[in-house]
Amino acid sequence: MQAHSIPIDLKLRFSKLINDYLVEDKKLKSYYSHPPRLENFESQINQKKASFKRETRDLLTTIFEDQYRNLKAPKRVLDNIDLLTSENTFTITTGHQLCLMTGPLYFIYKIISTINLCSKLKEKYPRFNFIPIYWMASEDHDFDEISSFKFQEKKFQWKQDLIGPVGKLPLDKLKFTLDDFESYLGNNNEANQIRELIKNSYRESANLSEATFKLVNQLFGKYGLLVLEPNKKDLKKLFINFFKKELSDQFSFHSIDKQINNLKDNYSKTYSPQVNPRNINLFYLLPEGRYRIEKNDNKFVVKDTGKFFSENELIDQLEKYPERFSPNVILRPLYQEVLLPNLCYIGGAAEISYWLQLKTMFEKVEVPFPLLLVRNSVLLYSKKQANKLKKLEIEISDLFYSQKALDEKKVKQASSIDLNLEHLKIALNKQFDYLKSLVSKTDRSFEGAVNAQEKKQINGINKLEKRLLKAQKKRISNQIERIRNIRNQLFPDNEFQERKLNFFTIYNEIGENFIPLLIKSLDPLNTEFNLIEF
Repeated sequence: MQAHSIPIDLKLRFSKLINDYLVEDKKLKSYYSHPPRLENFESQINQKKASFKRETRDLLTTIFEDQYRNLKAPKRVLDNIDLLTSENTFTITTGHQLCLMTGPLYFIYKIISTINLCSKLKEKYPRFNFIPIYWMASEDHDFDEISSFKFQEKKFQWKQDLIGPVGKLPLDKLKFTLDDFESYLGNNNEANQIRELIKNSYRESANLSEATFKLVNQLFGKYGLLVLEPNKKDLKKLFINFFKKELSDQFSFHSIDKQINNLKDNYSKTYSPQVNPRNINLFYLLPEGRYRIEKNDNKFVVKDTGKFFSENELIDQLEKYPERFSPNVILRPLYQEVLLPNLCYIGGAAEISYWLQLKTMFEKVEVPFPLLLVRNSVLLYSKKQANKLKKLEIEISDLFYSQKALDEKKVKQASSIDLNLEHLKIALNKQFDYLKSLVSKTDRSFEGAVNAQEKKQINGINKLEKRLLKAQKKRISNQIERIRNIRNQLFPDNEFQERKLNFFTIYNEIGENFIPLLIKSLDPLNTEFNLIEF
């Protein structure tokens, strides 16, 4: 096993906004609390400790105890639940949709970053406790985004009619997809481990929330990760005052709209928000679906249901049935930070982009804004692939070039002749400089003809250079094809591996050693691209 990191041009990975956040551009400084460095957590600890309510901590502990009561919870999980009662215990959180089989690889990297940051913080601040949290986006209703995964070269799709939040989805129709996947796996030891993971999660669960909870617990419970199901009546009771304020004042819209305009005025005229706030950033949950709440004149309308309420009627509904109210992408971060003694949120670039719209909203309701950390990025490759590239005299880092640039690099590298004709162009330029000096001393009317001839000759050399490159590429076409095959394996569909492949693709090769390998190899505070050989 080898692991190292390399600086990959940020422009290839992230938007300008995230690039500027990572380099701590001064124009962005007012839109977050502190950069996510270890020394900056002390002030965050003090701020959260002063504001987090004892009753919230007690209820949260009870909720976790209930969630894990009928589950085989590892000792680290039970210990962390006990630690939650202490005012010196804080959380580090990541969140994600309930993607089938965990979805793309980066879901795993988000959780690894969260676990590893807790370890680093414990070393830095030993008198405090730090618990990793996975927040399940169980109230989401975008089924298309979660209903498939790619294993090796094959896509597996769950066909299901969505009714209500995805967490409540029954799994009876998933059986066909599971059977198809398991028949594709083969019969090696690692494949049987995957079958066991599926058996203890999807095969033995009533709905998608329960299955995801069990799968993530099997994978990460021994590291102390706590999984939180936020769609609970008792938890939403803690958020009732914020729900009320949203309905009466639309505080989230006004705060975030102000911050978006501020970003456009003071950060970048071309700034475009990751998400746009609605006038009311709440949904209403019914057995048949999750519907937006809109305000028309003095009435609150539950869109597409025919239901409407006066403000007093809707507040009465909220107090009786808080579980019927669901925060959207704008209010969900605030809901999270009210419920948890949280210090830092870890997410992908798109998530951090919308968090950078939210600080004014947090300030409006006097809730501490967490530190924000971009998750680790990883390229995984086998020893066999590494050996093939070595024989082809190609570095793993070379694969981050475009295919065209990689082809040209290989052609020039493999050529026994110098295909770079730049020296001829320089010599030609000198000759034409001499001709131009003669023209200036004789007849300037020839100057246009000389310039035209120079351009023609340079263009001719450029064309010859391209033809030589093409001829040489043809001569070593077999090597180029082999390089392309490996690049296509590691960059499927010409995208980063972590955005396309499901982690079972790698698990099927190395089994239960996969997650310990990542835990050992990744530094959550390192923003470079990690290359890991297995």
